[in-house]
Amino acid sequence: MGDRELTASELVAAYATGELSPVEATKSALQNIEDRDGEVNAYCLVDAERALEQAKAAEARWRDGNPIGALDGVPASIKDIFLTQGWPTLRGSTSIPADQPWEVDSPVMARMREAGLVVLGKTTTPEIAWKGVTDSALAGITRNPVNPRMTAGGSSGGSAAAVAAAMGELSVGTDGGGSIRIPASFCGIVGMKPTHGRVPLFPASPFGPLAHAGPMARSVDDTALLLDVLALPDHRDPTGLAPPISAYREAVRRDVRGLIAAYSPALGFADVDPEVAAIVQSAVQSLADAGLQVEQADPGFADPKDAFDVLWSAGAAKSLEAFPPGSESRIDPGLRRVWEQGRTYSAGDYLDATAERAALGILMGEFHTRYDVLLTPTVPIPPFEAGHDVPPGSGMTEWPEWTPFTYPFNMTQQPAISVPAGRTESGLPVGLQIVGPRHSDDLVLAVAKLLEEVRPWAAP
Repeated sequence: MGDRELTASELVAAYATGELSPVEATKSALQNIEDRDGEVNAYCLVDAERALEQAKAAEARWRDGNPIGALDGVPASIKDIFLTQGWPTLRGSTSIPADQPWEVDSPVMARMREAGLVVLGKTTTPEIAWKGVTDSALAGITRNPVNPRMTAGGSSGGSAAAVAAAMGELSVGTDGGGSIRIPASFCGIVGMKPTHGRVPLFPASPFGPLAHAGPMARSVDDTALLLDVLALPDHRDPTGLAPPISAYREAVRRDVRGLIAAYSPALGFADVDPEVAAIVQSAVQSLADAGLQVEQADPGFADPKDAFDVLWSAGAAKSLEAFPPGSESRIDPGLRRVWEQGRTYSAGDYLDATAERAALGILMGEFHTRYDVLLTPTVPIPPFEAGHDVPPGSGMTEWPEWTPFTYPFNMTQQPAISVPAGRTESGLPVGLQIVGPRHSDDLVLAVAKLLEEVRPWAAP
């Protein structure tokens, strides 16, 4: 097997035997970037020199039998939302000056360095990660490696495309309304939004209680390994959770047969493409055949988009307040509309939306006293044409309209993972979403692992 197909776990196994080295793996990833990123546009910054220095240090540790962790020397990337010492963090915006000191590592970047990951560079994002596709005036359009005419999804589309195209085995994205799970589904990889606070954030996200960071990978095992790294506490996030009780890399092997899963094909309100519905239904049946007790049941809430819109646009408006004067004329026109909308809301409007968010969380908590996990499509449609915020000809005007399965679970702060479920007739990936009660990240990973075992997929 060539290292193009290797997962992070397989790479590390090859490092341990001496069959491969971190330098070889890093050179391979850099070559893939050179070969494919001109078309895909997953990276906004690549630092080959720094990556090779990290790879050489990791190679020496493996040679001495002294790796510093289970992912030492694995090529990875990080979304250009996270502060990184020595690299600009422009967040997809032409309004942020690059020529300033960049001296701070976010918690995510600090943990990746400590674990010995080889960070190749930073991945593309729409401006301040505001929408469900990835394009910006700064970095251009990010395309789907499976079919570059199509969108990679967003807002962590650069990370998903990089992982899908073997331009690094792992990446870290952010998810405030589906931004990890949407591109994971569209690009045919695994993407996890852990319980809120599981991965510490600094500085605090303007999207506040909606904001999560999480791992993106080509296998469930790799996702668990990276979450072990990212979930370590950081004093700079006052909402961060205590360290996990046990390692996710072990929890992923938990036997989940016999557990009760609710399958909700449409959450009671979504319109789902028939081909997507059939693929997800088939994947759910595979889980049932493998021993998960599946019952069809909707959680019983109405579409919370109106409350989400208040929380989302208020967060965007707050974020943009810090931009330099004159930025309004430069920002993404769609984001400017969100900014203007966000500025119209009162503190009372925000508190009303917060109350609806809390009520939804309580409802889902009650639902999970009956069902261990909830299964849904990740996105109700296959990837659509790149360069558009909504599917052309759909009549939609805003990105949340086409992703009704993702943002409710940012509001409830539950762990949710997208796992490849299959492909359409035209070869486009479709994801299945697994949602668990808050703090059940281990359970969500274990069900995802079962799906991966019963429906193995080929890397894009």
